[in-house]
Amino acid sequence: MPMPGYVFQDGQPIPDSELHEQRQGLHAGPSSTDITRVSTSTGSAINTPTSSATDGDHATDSHALANADHDEKGAAQVNEEGTVKNLGWNEHPNEIPDLVGGLENDDLWALIRRFDKQMYHVKATKEPLLAGLDLNIADEDEFSPDKLRANVERLYMTVIIGLMGFGKHIARLRSWREPRRTGAFAAVYALAWLLNLLVPTFFTTFIVLIVYPPSRTILFPPAPLALVDSNTGGVQSPAAGVLGSHDSATGAPEKHKGEAVEQEASNFVSGIGSIALSSATGKHEQGDPENDPLNSSVPDPTRMAMAGAEAKSSAQGGTPTKHHDKTKEPMEDAMWGKMRPVMHVVGDIADGWERFANALSPTPPFPTEKPRLILASVLVPGVAVSLLTTSAMFMRMTTFGVGVGFFSDPLIWRGLEWLNTNYPNWQKLLEIRNSLLKGVPTNAQLTITLLRIGEANRAPLPPPPSSDQPPPDKPKSLNSDDLALDASNDEIHSAIHEDPSEKEAAEAAAATTAGAEGKPKHRHGQHILGFFKGTTATGVETKLGVDKVRAKIGSAHAKNHLGVLPKAADLGPSGPVDFKGRYKGHRGWINISTAAAVPCVSWSKEISDGSGAAVEDTIDKHRKNVAFKVPIREIQELKKVGGLGWKAKIVVGWATGKTVADGLEITDKEGNVWKLTAIQYREELFNRLAAIGGQKWEAW
Repeated sequence: MPMPGYVFQDGQPIPDSELHEQRQGLHAGPSSTDITRVSTSTGSAINTPTSSATDGDHATDSHALANADHDEKGAAQVNEEGTVKNLGWNEHPNEIPDLVGGLENDDLWALIRRFDKQMYHVKATKEPLLAGLDLNIADEDEFSPDKLRANVERLYMTVIIGLMGFGKHIARLRSWREPRRTGAFAAVYALAWLLNLLVPTFFTTFIVLIVYPPSRTILFPPAPLALVDSNTGGVQSPAAGVLGSHDSATGAPEKHKGEAVEQEASNFVSGIGSIALSSATGKHEQGDPENDPLNSSVPDPTRMAMAGAEAKSSAQGGTPTKHHDKTKEPMEDAMWGKMRPVMHVVGDIADGWERFANALSPTPPFPTEKPRLILASVLVPGVAVSLLTTSAMFMRMTTFGVGVGFFSDPLIWRGLEWLNTNYPNWQKLLEIRNSLLKGVPTNAQLTITLLRIGEANRAPLPPPPSSDQPPPDKPKSLNSDDLALDASNDEIHSAIHEDPSEKEAAEAAAATTAGAEGKPKHRHGQHILGFFKGTTATGVETKLGVDKVRAKIGSAHAKNHLGVLPKAADLGPSGPVDFKGRYKGHRGWINISTAAAVPCVSWSKEISDGSGAAVEDTIDKHRKNVAFKVPIREIQELKKVGGLGWKAKIVVGWATGKTVADGLEITDKEGNVWKLTAIQYREELFNRLAAIGGQKWEAW
């Protein structure tokens, strides 16, 4: 399903180019000798390759930053070879060099993982960009539960985690467990109160925190989120039993940085859904009879959502069908209709939080000084006004504003009508992303720029590492001497390590449970469920077997189902140039030839030599079978599609436990559509195609 995308921009917007300029400039690739000096927001100059003498040849500021000559470079920013450089695709993460200057690989991979969840469908647009950057969410973007889930997960990872950290800092200050820091705050507050300078002091503190980043760790020393008790401000044992991550609420172990908080976000959404379903089905365990063998042997009906709600109504003598309940259909339509703006609001809140975070702590290659100076400059007038305004004057001005707003409704509407007539886009111009935070990216906008940096240097960024092994049950490295918490090393050590006695008790309980389960019991519900699961798995395999026969006689739908459940033989290394995938049911390789004169994406039954050169030059003339070839500059739309429908995917996942291989649709400017299925590295293929060209994307 399509998911939302996001906008980002640089502090010095480059004029929006026209379509013919994009074709002549960006798609032709930057020249290594044609260099133009471009000023950054920090006042320093960077070398920006352009294909002509004007900066307008870059479709967006993201493309300009991607092609800039950066001071601090990683492996993806240096490539003197003419072919595509493999930086460690399919390699162990420890063997991959630092990819982007000023950014750790773990942080980069966390950004890419979250980008993969957010971006599902993009279209090229010719519309001028207000902020000079692409990947804006389309106004016509439709609602889907998958999009809402992704936005709520982002809300958890940004806003909720941020507010939890703020709350724990307040608890630490109030607890007096750090007496020097709390005493200093109390002394400054008391002095400001005595001098009637509380508001100027608050504004000045905010300005210092914004402009001078080291002050943040001085005033608010960091500590692992799960290690601080929100009630006492002291040290606590993490909810996970061991401190395996520093930025998650539970402290759960993680294999790679950021995975624990991502899993928390997923469980947060699932928990909300479980509570909602339990309410819809009337779950009330307190009223269940004790020791009911039938109740303990059947599955939980909260997993059946509306079907469970209707079953409960029928059991109570109700009439849940739409023929009797005339409110059912209109209420459902109204609820689903209102979910679209709710989804956008949740996404906008997450976007705003990410922009503020990236303004306060910018990530290369974005400007580091200008966003902070802009934020601080907004607060400077507040200091002056608070020094010259008494509390009585402030109250009089506030009440005056309330009165004007209440009694001037006709004048307000006339003013709005005049603005709408003379300045149709005035509301968009006042949006925080186009005004105060202009030039500051969201995390997704930062990610697409980083991906474009790799493509500009023919060094595609390797995908985030993955592993089937669970994360280790051991604490993450932590220097207790650097913590400002009022606790001894022994207390911190016991808090971050799992209690041996509790671990032994848990192991003993698990062994007892396993032994009890080994005894024969009449668990009819499990036997029935297992029977249906096995039957369903057999039915799935039979259906896919029938599809093979139907595909041979020409069924297009059957061809799209071939390979959706990949076997061990189908799995193997892919990328960065060739990706395993099917076209019209045939096995083959999707080739991205960026080292060719005209970068193209094509499909062939034969793999290339991995150089990224034109596919005709790398495949044996007698064996090549190129089904299609599309210039990347002609791509109009990229859309991720599922290998199966969402209901079928759930059934297949439950019955077989296998991962479904998904697909990708590529649409060119003429409206031709090429559907690729059973792609092993679908996310990486999508990212490469979205980052290579000079298109201005719009997210759907």
